[in-house]
Amino acid sequence: MDPVIIVGAGPVGLTLALALARQEVPSVVLDEGPGKDEPRPARTVVLREDTAALLERLTGMALGEYGVRWAGWRSLRRRQVMSEIDFAEADPAAPLHIAQHVLTAALRAAVADEPLVKTAVDSRLDAIEQDRSGVTAHSRGPKGTWWRGSYLVGCDGPRSTVRKLQDIRFPGRTAVERHAVAALRTELPWEGQALLHRMPPWRQSGPSAGEVTARPLPDGVWRLDWLLPPGKDLVTPEILVARIRETLAGWTEGSTPPYDLLDTGVHTVHHRLARRWRAGRVFLAGDAAHLLGALGTQGLDEGLRDADNLAWKLAPAWHHGHHEALLDSYQTERRAVVAARLRAADQVLPVLRGSGGLRHMVPGAARGHDALLTDGHLGRGPLGAPGAYAGSPLAPRHLEGEIPVETAPGAPVTDVRVTAEDGSFVRLRDRLGRGALLAVLIAPGTGVWDRKHWVSAGVMPRLAAAVTALPHPAELLVAEEYPGAPAHSVLLVRPDGHLVTALSGVRPADLYAAAEAAVGGAVKEEAQAASSAR
Repeated sequence: MDPVIIVGAGPVGLTLALALARQEVPSVVLDEGPGKDEPRPARTVVLREDTAALLERLTGMALGEYGVRWAGWRSLRRRQVMSEIDFAEADPAAPLHIAQHVLTAALRAAVADEPLVKTAVDSRLDAIEQDRSGVTAHSRGPKGTWWRGSYLVGCDGPRSTVRKLQDIRFPGRTAVERHAVAALRTELPWEGQALLHRMPPWRQSGPSAGEVTARPLPDGVWRLDWLLPPGKDLVTPEILVARIRETLAGWTEGSTPPYDLLDTGVHTVHHRLARRWRAGRVFLAGDAAHLLGALGTQGLDEGLRDADNLAWKLAPAWHHGHHEALLDSYQTERRAVVAARLRAADQVLPVLRGSGGLRHMVPGAARGHDALLTDGHLGRGPLGAPGAYAGSPLAPRHLEGEIPVETAPGAPVTDVRVTAEDGSFVRLRDRLGRGALLAVLIAPGTGVWDRKHWVSAGVMPRLAAAVTALPHPAELLVAEEYPGAPAHSVLLVRPDGHLVTALSGVRPADLYAAAEAAVGGAVKEEAQAASSAR
């Protein structure tokens, strides 16, 4: 079987290659560059809890050592503190802020040690041909090369060559927002805390008052973002330095403190969504499929979720044969989630960015706006939380034993401590991404007993037999507790960490039906039945 061709060696493409390798699927990564990235301290990413955990699993590196997990969040409006949130030390829920070139270097190092991934540098794609058994791609470079693959995934950014070659439209809005960006080393009064300051008092009122965001990085470095007024006015070095000095002086309530300017730039936010994310054996992921980034949300976060979702669906197709229902579900699930995020941002932005008007005179309006912005920056609510695949074609139907827990079906599971089949204690997220479903028994009290004392007791033998009989490989885990789940309930979790269902007790028939649906079996059968009826 030919490898998967991945076009683009950014974080999304490299993550996809590693995720496939974890499921024993080989890949070739076409990198149009030289194989290394220029350090740009002002180009950074904010990772949420689930995507940071994904990258740490794949790289084997503690990314917190290379970035900063926020110690807290502070929001101000003029001189008033609107909200303060403190994160406990080493709290995994704290957003992780890291320079993108540092993150990419960590992924490249992991790829270099992975024998199932081959990287071809200085290779720019210029042609794609599909047939019933695979994909042929041609790349330009020192030597023009033809590549043969089973599938091809375009992770090649906003100007995606893959998307253009497949004639896929990319509609949306251009320049939704613009931000002036600077990375500098200095001391600020909020060590380790991120800050959002709306309408700072040293700026004039009106749209130009804008807002400024400060996010900490290692070694005393901060990334500062200033929201620019609408228009295309040039941001000159003199204007940017004036903003830096004015902002630092305002925050320290005195003269401008010493600072070392490391990097600058202008970040333009676009909102775009590809019409299709799949064309036969060709797929799109990351910025090639979508662009979003207003209100603190980060497009890379969604791109990494694209890679995680697609990898576990390509793996069974690669190992066991083409599976249309499972592969189609990638576009259905991921496009719906990103579209919802874009709609939410487009609805909220006019309210948050409006100047004057009655809305600002409504009591509590400012705090409501602050809450929306905080949710977006911290990865919560409709503007920032990971999406749920509630309407997924892979969702099981009509399970008699299904019960509600705090995690809705289709949403990412909460990370809890579990006991693995070898008796070791691990985190639930540590078992994700291996291609197997996870069946989790909630059994209070088992954590204080040696596994040999309870593995053959109670419901365990019956559940173990039911898990062994599932139509897809599955791993049996035991947790002492899970939010909202009663004792002896069973959770079924997808390889990408989204909940399939929660069942009251051991119900082999329901568990089998849920597992079959989760890997596209039920969808496939319904499609065949509909075809026969016609």
